Amino acid sequence: MRVHLVSDVHGNVEALARAGDGADALFVLGDLIDFVNYHDHSGGILGTIFGSEKVAVFARLRRERRHAEISAYATSLWESLADPAAVVEEAVREQYRKLFAVLSAPTYATPGNVDVPELWTEYAGSNVAILDGETVELGGLRFGFVGGALLPRTATRRRRGGGFRPYLRTEEEYTAAVRRLDRVDVVCTHIPPDVPELTYDVLARRRELGSTGLLELVRTTAPRWSLFGHVHQPLASRMRLGRTECANVGHFQRAERPYVLRW
Repeated sequence: MRVHLVSDVHGNVEALARAGDGADALFVLGDLIDFVNYHDHSGGILGTIFGSEKVAVFARLRRERRHAEISAYATSLWESLADPAAVVEEAVREQYRKLFAVLSAPTYATPGNVDVPELWTEYAGSNVAILDGETVELGGLRFGFVGGALLPRTATRRRRGGGFRPYLRTEEEYTAAVRRLDRVDVVCTHIPPDVPELTYDVLARRRELGSTGLLELVRTTAPRWSLFGHVHQPLASRMRLGRTECANVGHFQRAERPYVLRW
């Protein structure tokens, strides 16, 4: 059996159309949407709406971690639109129309934090199974899927980006979804287990949030593989935790190559 896995697609429709070539199935581990394109400021939803020059300012402020100025600047951008929520929703829908249309292989997908999962059923065809806190059996192995990312403990849920709300869960909510996975051989998630080598992004020079609940599952049940994305430039792209092989399947938007799993 051969399965291809991708994560952090961020709007790369052309590469996604090829991702399932030669595979028995394609796994998509979230972040289909390209909201802010830090490599091409004219791309992404922000670039399409506001143009590259304004996105360049936003990217510089974020790079310099000037959080108060970022918030004020973003607010000024959204306030320049009559109905920012409607503009963003249509931009998200347009990306989903294109992305789901190119999924030709049998696909099993779970959302990332830069996704709007409640819209997925409108665009997923009959060949796409949407899984979150659920399992599926393929080729004699049991796969479990959990989507989304973690809401920082000091944060509260709020609408961002003129109406776009990232798919974030509290640690308790996320752990509850992980615990619904029963006797899995492979656990497929958007975020990694809470291990420093897997959560640290060497380019952004910061740790992303990993799941302690997922780490507990790996340590107590020892699945064959733990597969995930989210961290674009990880300190370690793979490592073993006991008997479990943990692997970041890659930043697909840039790499344009799926991670291949064979058994």
